[in-house]
Amino acid sequence: MARLESNRITNFMRQNIIYMVLLVLIILISILDPSFLSLRTFRDILLQCASKAIIALGVSFVLITGGTDLSAGRVVGFAAVISASMLQTQDYLRRFYPDLPDLPLIVPILIAIAAGILCGLLNGFIVSRLNVPPFIATLGTMVIVYGANSLYFDMEPNNSQPIGGLRPDFTNLGSGSVLSIPIIVIIALVISIIIWVIFNKTRLGKNMYAIGGNKEAAIVSGINVRRTLLTLYAIAGALYAVGGTLEAARTGGATNNYGNMYELDAIAACVVGGVSTTGGIGTVPGVLAGVLIFGVINYGLTFIGLNPYWQQIIKGIIIVSAVAVDIRKYYAKK
Repeated sequence: MARLESNRITNFMRQNIIYMVLLVLIILISILDPSFLSLRTFRDILLQCASKAIIALGVSFVLITGGTDLSAGRVVGFAAVISASMLQTQDYLRRFYPDLPDLPLIVPILIAIAAGILCGLLNGFIVSRLNVPPFIATLGTMVIVYGANSLYFDMEPNNSQPIGGLRPDFTNLGSGSVLSIPIIVIIALVISIIIWVIFNKTRLGKNMYAIGGNKEAAIVSGINVRRTLLTLYAIAGALYAVGGTLEAARTGGATNNYGNMYELDAIAACVVGGVSTTGGIGTVPGVLAGVLIFGVINYGLTFIGLNPYWQQIIKGIIIVSAVAVDIRKYYAKK
């Protein structure tokens, strides 16, 4: 009886370790500075995490299939530049498009999302049709997208100048609130719910987990692996674009270097949140918890005045520990 109870506790801790780590981080920072526990702090962390959560959820689609996506950050930057370039105020002196009339807000956003989908389709085509390993395929796409973004950013009359002077209706998406809840957080929450439904209630979600669990078995069972991968990479690209657009709105500007290294933060958040590096395992709540953990680390350690270089060390330790635990689970299962 005691052994059974011990096993239950062990299983509970394994399944909920990510949430325990998040709770411990909050408690430790709060002990060092009790003012950390405030609604304003919580709101600021959510603001910083909202767009990154969307990007991480996009990466999770690829990781669960057993792949990876190194192009995510550059697609984020591409979408930020595209949307920002078309949503500047008429009286801004250095307009990207001097003669462009005020477009409906949704139009530049949809154009940016379409660009993200095209980048995702390119990844999916290279991986599913050309059978190039995802690491190499997305590495190549990362370079291509950055080059294309830099060429676009360097167009006359902008000439690689930071894009600013964004319209208030656009920046309101990143800094505005509804009933004291940031709009960007509401958007992230709605997208998270939609993705949870895709993961758990659709054929696409089931096929995604099946491919990640055993690709050969998925093929034998009749799953169109190529089409599924193409769809998943396209969805991931769309989510990167949404995240990039919201980042431009939140920060009030964009450059071609936006999104640099975001892919590593997103992959780290997924891995820490329980998405298996071997594929087939991952949940939406886990990914969101992983994003929050790094959000608490970044904000909390700065809040208590700790040297920012310590943030990198702590993040690295957490990432390595999470992957080590995941690998042990994988070999134990085999």
